[in-house]
Parts: sequence; C-alpha cells; structure tokens
Amino acid sequence: MEASGTSNMKFSMNGCILIGTLDGANVEIREEVGEDNFFLLGAQAHEITGLRKERAEGKFLPDAHFEEVKEYVRSGVFRPYDYDELIGSLEGNEGFGRGDYFLVGKDFPSYIECQEKVDEAYRDQKVGSQSSTIKSCLTIINFFNSKAW
Repeated sequence: MEASGTSNMKFSMNGCILIGTLDGANVEIREEVGEDNFFLLGAQAHEITGLRKERAEGKFLPDAHFEEVKEYVRSGVFRPYDYDELIGSLEGNEGFGRGDYFLVGKDFPSYIECQEKVDEAYRDQKVGSQSSTIKSCLTIINFFNSKAW
C-alpha cells in the first residue's frame, strides 16, 4: 500500500489528470502544478478532528450512495475475495479498525462530485491536455528531482 501522494507523483510524471485529498505529497504537488491542475476532494486538515468527534458521538450519517456501494461489495460480486473486514472498518462509531478513521464515508460524496469535474475536463480536450500533460509532468519532475529523498 502506498500513499495517494506517492501515486500522484507517478501519475503527474506521466501526464495524468490528478485527483486527491490535500495531504502528504499532494500538498506540494498542488502547490507546484497549480490549483487548476489538481482536482481536490475531501475534508480539509482543520476539519478532521471535529469530523472524527462527530463520528465517535454517532452524529455522522453516511451518504445513501456510499451505503449502496458497501452493499454491492458485500454481495459477493468480487468473489472469491472477502471484503467484510474492509467494509467493517468503515462502520461503527469508534474502536480499533472501525469507525471509518480515514473518513472515506465522509469524503465519498465529494469524490463523486470531483470525479464528475474530472470527466468534464477530460471531455474538453483543450482543458484536459493543457492541465495535465506538459505542465504537470515537467513541474513535478523538476520539483521532486531537486529534493533529497
């Protein structure tokens, strides 16, 4: 498993349209390629503590579409794999391995909305090609190449 920022570094070097949360390397990537070249989704850092508290207090109501996706996965469509443990980690209010610590359920509607924007940009070939291929690729290669890892 690798962080989304690490994947986005690779994606940007290959000229992909970038979509992600604002954490890890994504913060630097977005700063370097510009907000117009990075599709942002999800809760912001300053919201996380409050959102986790709401979840622990049982105040979070998941999006209906998110619940549909979980049920679809549970249906066995991806057999022979058993995703009960994964789905279980997205449910409940708190406890080890439970309570959706990474706020996937909270971010899901934002992801769907963001993906619709990505689809729109992709269909607009002028915007899609300008925002991804040349600028993102060269900017990220130069930026991360100059860092001592």
